[in-house]
Parts: sequence; C-alpha cells; structure tokens
Amino acid sequence: MAKGSQLSQLKSALSQAGLSGQSQNGKKRKRTTLDEKEKEKKAAKLKNIQQKMNPFDVKVTKLKHDVGGRKIAGVMGRPAQSKQARIEHRKKTLLKELENRDRSGGIVDRRFGENNPHMTPEERMLERFTRERQRASRGDAFNLEDEEELTHYGQNLSKFDDFDNVGFGLDDEEEDGGQIDRMTVQKSHFGGFDDEAADDDDEGQPERKRSKAEVMSEVMAKSKEHKFMRQAQQEEDENLRHELDKELDSIRSLLYAPDHSAAPPDTTSGKGDPKPIATAGLNTEDLEEDKEYDQFVRELAFEKRAQPKDRTKTEEELALEEKEALEKAERKRMRRMNGEDDESDSEEGGGKKAKGRRQRGGDDLADDFMEEDDEWDGLGAGLGDRIGENGKNEDDSGDDEGEDEGEDEDEDESEQGEGDLGEDGVSESDAEEGEEGESEELVKTKKPKPKSKSITSGTKKELPFTFPCPSSHEEFMEIVEDIDDAEIPTVVKRIRTLHHPSLAQDNKFKLQALTGVLIDHILYITSPPTPRFSLLSTLIPHVYALTKSYPIQSAEHFVSKLNLMQKNLRRGLSHGVTETAAKTWPGLPELSFLRLIALIWPTSDMNHHVVSPARLLMGSYLGLCRVRTLADVASGLFLCTLFLQYEELSKRLVPEAINFLLNSLLHLAPHKFKDVAFLPGSFPAPDFQSERCKGLCIDKRKAKKLSVSRPDLTTILGQGAVDEQTKINLLGLALELLGQFADMYKSLEGFIELYQPVVDILEGIKADAIPADLTTRISSIRDTLGRLMKFSHQARRPLALQAHKPIPIPTYIPRFEHSSSNYLRNRDPDHERNEAAKVRAQYKQERKGAIRELRKDARFLAGEQQKKQKEKDKSYNDRMKRVYGSLEGERAEEKVMEREKMKDKKRAGKK
Repeated sequence: MAKGSQLSQLKSALSQAGLSGQSQNGKKRKRTTLDEKEKEKKAAKLKNIQQKMNPFDVKVTKLKHDVGGRKIAGVMGRPAQSKQARIEHRKKTLLKELENRDRSGGIVDRRFGENNPHMTPEERMLERFTRERQRASRGDAFNLEDEEELTHYGQNLSKFDDFDNVGFGLDDEEEDGGQIDRMTVQKSHFGGFDDEAADDDDEGQPERKRSKAEVMSEVMAKSKEHKFMRQAQQEEDENLRHELDKELDSIRSLLYAPDHSAAPPDTTSGKGDPKPIATAGLNTEDLEEDKEYDQFVRELAFEKRAQPKDRTKTEEELALEEKEALEKAERKRMRRMNGEDDESDSEEGGGKKAKGRRQRGGDDLADDFMEEDDEWDGLGAGLGDRIGENGKNEDDSGDDEGEDEGEDEDEDESEQGEGDLGEDGVSESDAEEGEEGESEELVKTKKPKPKSKSITSGTKKELPFTFPCPSSHEEFMEIVEDIDDAEIPTVVKRIRTLHHPSLAQDNKFKLQALTGVLIDHILYITSPPTPRFSLLSTLIPHVYALTKSYPIQSAEHFVSKLNLMQKNLRRGLSHGVTETAAKTWPGLPELSFLRLIALIWPTSDMNHHVVSPARLLMGSYLGLCRVRTLADVASGLFLCTLFLQYEELSKRLVPEAINFLLNSLLHLAPHKFKDVAFLPGSFPAPDFQSERCKGLCIDKRKAKKLSVSRPDLTTILGQGAVDEQTKINLLGLALELLGQFADMYKSLEGFIELYQPVVDILEGIKADAIPADLTTRISSIRDTLGRLMKFSHQARRPLALQAHKPIPIPTYIPRFEHSSSNYLRNRDPDHERNEAAKVRAQYKQERKGAIRELRKDARFLAGEQQKKQKEKDKSYNDRMKRVYGSLEGERAEEKVMEREKMKDKKRAGKK
C-alpha cells in the first residue's frame, strides 16, 4: 500500500488493479460491454481494495499458539457487517411486529348462516341467493330520474303536491305533541327494510344479534320517554312552587311579628284614595304584594352579617398582651392607692363617664357612693369597692382570672405528684417534699421573721401586678417577704409573664437564673424546723416549665447542687463515719431535692447528666454511711423508696438498697441471730449488734399493743423521735419495700442468690415479739417470696449433654487435578455432577446471551421510535411553515391592496 493520504492511497490501489479511468483526448471513446465474469472480477477487486482501505472493518483474534495447517473458526470477524446484518434482520422481524402490534389480522367470515350449525348447506345457499337478489333490487329503489319508477307506495312523487295522504297520518296525541309513531319511523324513514322477512326466517332459531337500526330505534324511544318524564317532573315542580308562593304569607307570619304600631288604613270615609297616574292601570292587590316584597327585601339587606373572627395569635403576641395587662392593672392599683384619677377618666376627659354620671344638686350629700354608675374620686375613694372572699377587688378579678385558673391547675398537678409519692411507701407529707440540701451550706439566706396570723383577709396588703426578675435568692426573698405562701406561685407566674423571652433579649438569661433561684427557694422552704411542703408542690410546675424551656442551664443548676451534696458527704465521712456529730445522711432538703429530680428529669435513661450523678450519690449514701440513730434508718428507707421510683422502668439492680433493707430488718426486728457469723448470705452488716444500734430494736413489752401505720418523715428527721410506734412504722415500711423490690427483680437471673438471705432472715424474726399486723405482713411476704423462688428454680435448668446421636460430618469426593489443562481441570469424576455443571455453565452462557440480545432489541426499538418521532416533528414543522407562509403571503397581498387603495385615495384628493 502506497504512503500518503487516503485519496493518494486509493488512486494508487486503483491504478495497480487496472481500474483507474482512462484520460479522454477529446474523441469519443468506444463503449465496451463487459461480460459477467469481468464484472465479478472487477467487483471482487473493488471489494478487496475497500477492505484494505478500511482495516477497522476486520477484527482478527490473535492466537496464543499458532499451529500451521490448523483452521480455527472465528479468528477473523467483520463486526460492522455482522452488526448491519443483525439490524437488517431486526427490521424484517422485530420492526414488523412493532408496526403490527395494534392491528388485528385474519379474515372474518361474515357470510349469512356460516356460523349457524342448525342450517343445512341448501338453506344457507338459498338464503344467500335471496339476500343477493334483495341487495341488487334495493340499489334502484330511489332512482328519481326515472319517471316510470314508482318510489313511494306505488305512486310517483311528481304526481302530487303535498304529503297529506301518503302514509304520514298522525293520531290525535301525536298531532298535539308533534311526534311520529314508531311504525312510520321504521317503515318510511329507512328504519325497517327487511325486518319482517328476517323475523319470519328466524322463527325457531336462537336469538340473533340486533341490527344497528333496531338499537338506534330503541335508543330514540328511550330518549323520548326520558324527555317526557323530565317534562312531567318539571310541571310537578312548577305546581309545587306555586303552592309554596301561596303559603308565603303564613311562613312570614312565623318569621316576623306583625307591626301593631302602624296606623290602620282609613276606611271610615266613603271615598277611596286616588290612584297614582303610574299605577292607574294596575291591580291593587298586585301593588300591595310588590310593596310587601320590597319591604322584606330591604329588611333582609339590613340584617346583621357575620363578622370575621380574629386570627390565632402567636406565642409572642399572647405574652405581650399578658404583660401589658399586668402593667395596666398595676398602674390602676397604684392610682387607687395614691387616690388619683383613673387613666380612662383622664384620657376620655369626662366623656362617657361624665355622661353616665348623675348630676349633683346643691343639697347633694354625696352619700350614694355605692351606686353602680357613680364613682367618687375624692377622700375615701375605693371604700365602696366590693371585696371578694379572696381579699381582692372584684374589679381586678378579670385580670387575675387566668392566673387563678393556672394556679388551680398547678395545684392539681402537684397534688397528683404527691399521691404518687405517698403510694411508694412514704407518708403523704413526705411525698410533698421537693428537693433540698443542708440549709446552712446549700442556701445561704437568713430566716425571715414569722408572719403574724392576726392579719385578716380584709386588711392584708394587696398583691402587686409587676415584679422585677430576681437574679439571686436574696432578691427573691425581698420580693416575697410580706407575701403569703398561697400567693407566691402567683408572684412567680407574673414574673415569668413580665419577662417572657420574646419581649426582650435579656429575658432569656433572667429566666435561666430564675430556675436556680427557685431551686434555692425550694431548698430553703423544706429546711427544718418548719418545712412548707404545700408551697413546694405549687412551685414544682414552674421549675418543670423553666427546665423544659432551658434544659442545659437548668441541668447546670441541679448538678451544682449535687456536687455540693457530694462535698458535704465527703466532709462528713472524713470527720468520722460513726461519729454522731458528723453529717453524713441526707436531711429533709437533700431528700426533697432528690425527689424533685425524679419529677423533673427522666430516670429511665442509661446515662443522664443529672439523674446519673443523683443515682451515684444515693448509692454512696446507702453504701458508705453508717447507721447511728433512728433518723438515719428513716433517711435510708426514703432513699430506697427513691431508688424504687428511679428504677421503675429500667429495672436496674441496686444492691445497696437491698443490703440496707436487710440491715434495717436486723436493726429493728427482734431475731434469733446473735453474731455476724450466723447471718445468712454474704451481704455486709458493719453495724450489726453494735452498741449504738442496740437501742433501735423493738421492745417486746411496749410494741405488742401497737399497730402499723405510715411513718412521718418530717417528725423523725426534724424532731428525732425514738418511740416504739416509729420503730414499728419503719419496720413495716422496710418489709413493704422488700416486697416491691422482689416484684421488680423477679426476672433477674440471680434472683435466687439475691433474695435467699431475705427469706432466711424473715424466717429468723421472732413473731411473738412484734405486733400481729407485722406478723401477718411477714407471713404474706414470705409466701410471696417462696413462690417467686420456686419459679426462679424452675426457670434455671442446669446444662445437660445432647440426648440424640451426634450428627456425622458429611464427606465429599475429593477433587483431583492431574494436569493444568482446562479440559482436564473441568472434568469431575462424578458423572452426574459433571453433567449438571455443564448444564449450569450452558444455562449461564445462554442467559447472558439472551440478556445481551434483549438489550440490543430494546436499543433498536428505541432508535426506530425516535426516528418516527423525528419524522412526525419534521412533517408538523413543514406543515406549520406552509401554513405560516400562506398566511404571510395573504397578508402581504392584503397590504399591497391597502397601499393601492391609499394611493387611489390620495390621487382622488381624499385623506
């Protein structure tokens, strides 16, 4: 092949093959005719040149080991030609199927009687012949050009002028309605044809399919019937409407009362009123009805229409309204205190109130200050205001109504929380406690002076409406110094309302600090000697709301108090665990604070920033502190109650609580165990039979006649009661807590090891040394624990060997590879497995080939559909171009004519 461009290579190849054209010298070259062999040789040469010029049309597979004389199929291929062949094949097969997809092929035999098995061939032929003759004769039935042809009832249409007596006669009913009977339509309006003959022929035959004429005639008949029914219904509606119009007067008499104030018409004079000129020709009754109708229309027009309601206000707008209402109420209160005029009076300038006020005479003594429409703003103003039962002016009841409702809801919620706490084994007074630490260290606020109880509700100081937001507990104490405990929640609510976060940027930080202030105040009011748990229960909802709004900052306040309690515990332990002066066990404020945590935060979380430290702290109290007095036992039992509430959902094991309850039983109840060595189980008992704990045991002689009741935690921790009744109450609480913990831990795997010492200790308690109530309770708990232990033993089954014969390990024929040849490697000694492998390989190969062909078919069909769509778009564009071109041509001709007309007008002198 010569070098150079494709054109030079082509010329060189044609010249070498002797196919280059000869140069013309101006003379006509003689035409030579080539025979078939020469044509084939020339075509072969051209094909060979074409293949050499385009080497990409040939694909050659390089052999790894070329053996001479061996012929291998598929070494050389022509992908372009094979692709074109596949495309042509798809055009002949797949494209034809696509084009004929929505077409129904085949020939339908519609000859008469062909599908009727009851007709003989002779009858079919006879019927077909008859139909053919009828069809031939029907073609000349309406030849109007032939005068001799009779086209209508044997008469020529040209011989008569009208159609009165030609078969179009109508009966009376049809003459009134303008309708034609059915027989006339079928016989005269091309609707009948050969119906009678068909009916005669079809006698005794199965039901045939109705013709189009019959169907249409039935449709027309039904349409006329429906039209007649609609007309009848419309007439009935009209009659009913007229009857209602006649009864309109009776209906109006029910809606409108008669006007008796109008003067009756003058009927005494014999002369009637002259009729106006415009109504001289009208009936009087009609004129009266029109007047009444116009009067009713005007009344309806002036009726009050519905007014649109106010939209739902946002939280920010509601907060602003509440703040403005409180500020307005406070301004009014201050003006009343100072004896000044009300703002409404000064703004109106004596407008509405001056109009409604009674005029005073010269001898008026001004002793009618209790009148509703009269207000005296001089000396003694406000003495006439009605004082309600709650000590507030009834004029201000509207401003405080929402607050009082909120307070009632808060009290209800707090009472519900108290009830829940009381059910857990603590007295109701203990349940009301919130949370607190030691008063000297957790809250550094001086005790206020006791409030005098002689102050009556009528003379007590009125509660202001606006308060500053306190940033510390000292400021809060200054605010509520002269305020009763029942009104402190109202003060907190008004502070939150006045300092809503949407009203100012700094209010958010003020409310965050208010959370810590309320926590300090809760610790303050629960401190001995006079804890106020009723006030605590009313403050809990406010703490919960602030915690929900600012959880991170509230958690910081709670954690700081827990850290301080931990420091106090460490300080007490360092002073001596068994020293009476060392403060180790939590008091009323600390217990109230821990109870508040359970009410505010979720206690079932695996890890919580507030609850987890509180749980660790309570475990430290129960595990590290030593029992010295009866108050320590009461404090520990309350911590066990809190643990029962904390783990109610998560059911985590708290061994410190179970150990403390066991030690409480040993301290309080008389038993037969004399030393630690005789105690069942392995739980720690450091204070067992110690000198300081011997006095905690119940005295048999004093306690025999007593009964069990709820222990009073406030009295025990505050006053240090050590009587026998308190011991019995604490022992009953310990037994009840053991039963509740057993019910919670009964599903644990180690329940047997956990509660077996409890059962042994209950059996060792002396029943004759305790009251009968405790004996009954101990026997009940013992029976319950016996059943639970039985179930646990049944559920715990030891490990056992397999009861069945061991399953042998399956063996397989090893795979031998004698050579690296693929042929030998794919040969399996197992004939069946070898054949199955071949079938699987063939199936896999055929599946791949089928998927490949389906993809090619889909690609081909998509290309054909795209071509069709392009052709449609092209034809549409061409058609639109022709239409626009014709329109533009017409418009151009129109403009030319307009210009010609304008020129003619100018020539004629017209503008």
